[in-house]
Amino acid sequence: MGKPAWLSVSVEARADRAEALSEALMEAGALSVSIEDADAGTIAETPQFDEPGQAVARLWAHCRVIALFDSSERPALAARIDEAALRAGMRATPSFTVEEVAEQDWIRAAQDQFDPIRVTDRLWIVPSWHKAPEPDAINIELDPGMAFGTGSHPTTRLCLEWLCETVRPGASVLDFGCGSGILAIAAARLGAARTLAIDIDERALEAARANAARNGVSGIVRVQHSGAPLDATFDLVVANILTNPLCVLAPAIATRIAPGGRVALSGVLEQQAAQVIDAWSAWIPLEIGDVREEWVRLEGCRSPQ
Repeated sequence: MGKPAWLSVSVEARADRAEALSEALMEAGALSVSIEDADAGTIAETPQFDEPGQAVARLWAHCRVIALFDSSERPALAARIDEAALRAGMRATPSFTVEEVAEQDWIRAAQDQFDPIRVTDRLWIVPSWHKAPEPDAINIELDPGMAFGTGSHPTTRLCLEWLCETVRPGASVLDFGCGSGILAIAAARLGAARTLAIDIDERALEAARANAARNGVSGIVRVQHSGAPLDATFDLVVANILTNPLCVLAPAIATRIAPGGRVALSGVLEQQAAQVIDAWSAWIPLEIGDVREEWVRLEGCRSPQ
């Protein structure tokens, strides 16, 4: 076995020193630096969920700064960390741990985390590097890239199952906050005649366009930035985003539902459901349609009049 390719160095720091230490470690020769919660996995762990309209702590009270160095830097590691700590204004030389990181095929390692996903007997999500387990089913070939939406998250599954139940041939569908484009593409493959996928993230739009082309539905799935004008209405609207945006954007989303049309919302935890239902009450009455691992799918129908 050869020598390791890299050395992962872990240093604990207070929140008010973590960013300065990370910058100093980069200046000291680190190839990359990340900051994590030093209390992760303990009762003191502090989850941070950054949603629009909510202020969150910038860093955890106790941080772990992880720096990646080339293995050739081992003899100089202690001096490099001492130098970085001094630049970061840390009073004492910090203790640190070193873990060897072997060379490997990182792309293959990441791909191995995603296997084909059976949504229903009718629908499968198949990563682009896998073969379809059920060739006769509707198989959506997906490469999420940097965008959210592999089909594995409970909220995505809840929305996909809803689409399987509700999409009828010729329907029009709006995927609000499309991520990888998985929901818009699924709607097209299930028989929708017109599907619009919108998102604020350019990387998501790029992924959605590529995935639509990969699945042969570019003529059905249109992709656009959510800031572009949108006047059309749709038979079905699906939005798998987060609670705060779903509340703030309630009028913008609700007015895109055609009279008699239906909506499904996800990205909402069970304890947040009442908040979203209340925010939407002026436009469409919502109810919980399904629950999966503490996530809910909220459903509603716009009055035909």
